[in-house]
Amino acid sequence: MFQPDKSTFNGWLKAGLAGILVLPFLTSGDDRPSQYEQVMRRGSLVMLTRNGASSYYIGSEGDTGPEYQLVREFSEYVGVDLKIRVADAFNQLAGLLNNGQGELIAANLSRTAERELEFNFGPNYLETTTIVVYRRGEQRPKELSDMVGGNTMVIAGSSYEEALAEANATLPDLKWESRSDVGIEDLLLAVSDGAIDYTLIDSSIFDLNIHFYPAVAPAFELPGTVPHAWAFPGGADDSLAQKARTFILQAEDQGRLEAINNAFFPADDKMDRVGMFQFLRQVRERLPPLLPIFQDVAAAHEMDWRLLAAIGYQESHWDPQAKSFTGVRGIMMLTKQTANHLGVTDRLDPEQSIEGGARYFLQLRKRIPKRIAEPDRSWMALAAYNMGIGHLRDARILTEKFGANPDSWQEVKKHLNLLSQERWYKDLKYGYARGFEARQFVENIRSYYDILVWMETREHPLLIAQGQ
Repeated sequence: MFQPDKSTFNGWLKAGLAGILVLPFLTSGDDRPSQYEQVMRRGSLVMLTRNGASSYYIGSEGDTGPEYQLVREFSEYVGVDLKIRVADAFNQLAGLLNNGQGELIAANLSRTAERELEFNFGPNYLETTTIVVYRRGEQRPKELSDMVGGNTMVIAGSSYEEALAEANATLPDLKWESRSDVGIEDLLLAVSDGAIDYTLIDSSIFDLNIHFYPAVAPAFELPGTVPHAWAFPGGADDSLAQKARTFILQAEDQGRLEAINNAFFPADDKMDRVGMFQFLRQVRERLPPLLPIFQDVAAAHEMDWRLLAAIGYQESHWDPQAKSFTGVRGIMMLTKQTANHLGVTDRLDPEQSIEGGARYFLQLRKRIPKRIAEPDRSWMALAAYNMGIGHLRDARILTEKFGANPDSWQEVKKHLNLLSQERWYKDLKYGYARGFEARQFVENIRSYYDILVWMETREHPLLIAQGQ
């Protein structure tokens, strides 16, 4: 039998040890945890986004927004916590993702051929068109060539910029300015004021904002549709993107995508709520059994029952079984968190809901500075009821900054729209808010309140019949 000499044996031993030492380096690429595994081990998912109506903002109950809502459900689906990182500018998002500052970009991001080369994408969850808008009353462009010589501005790093760059190949005289320090609401305002001639916007965002920029009108749509998807780091590892694909398909099948879109991108009739006809019909059909509760609760808290009833109508149309896609329930549409804070055990019980809503409103009104007199105090409390006390404080700060009276509702409401414009909200403590929605919320309640006062003081047959 062959017996190696000592020198040969030592050579084999050194070679074997060297192989053992080299092995981890040869296999380390396979052993490195995938993106999904890293998220699971850490127990958290970081969402990179922008502060705005179509992505993420702080609402009356905390973090909200269409992108946030969908990503939050995704984080729950995989069983981890969600963390938010907001970029100061849209064109910073790619750098943050590539530098490992987050796991995905969820910021109303369009899926373009250029971005496909840089990122792994989840499935499309929204299809939009790109609209060119102009100032109503000016000459309407019908195609991109009509914009030559005009002042066009878009967001830097956006798909709008890509679309113009592509068109520039055949329209070399087409010029535009790309800005990283503005949001889409700022650009709509610039068109409305005549500071610029045109900008480009997604159809979904256009539908969300156009009610509040009546001087802005759609000119034409660019050809084709634009898919929107979450962006994940590029490369061979698409484990997290695969999880997102499964989740999005499931959310679509279960109707969750549609519910989120309906909640954050409402149709025209939902923005206006209801007209007088529907209100009077509900006074006849739904108010009768609730009227004694509104009156008793209001009396117990020294409130005007007509104001309390107006809040209830604005929130649920006096439907005790009302439910939103986010889970707020009942006549006063209380969240679980608010209900628990108020000691409400059954949000579907009309008496508990109305009593809880009354106490919640009074708690907010108590936080309004004492020097602010009625009715301004109540109107401001209602704005806080809708968008949160922090955003109301921001609005009052802006009002004062413009030299107006921050203790006057008439002055504060003039500045609520600024909370949705990046050049103003970026320096505010609580950031973006749908201030225009809070303003409409208060105005609607005031209208319903005035109608109930009018009906009661004139002994309207509908209210008299209920009192007998």
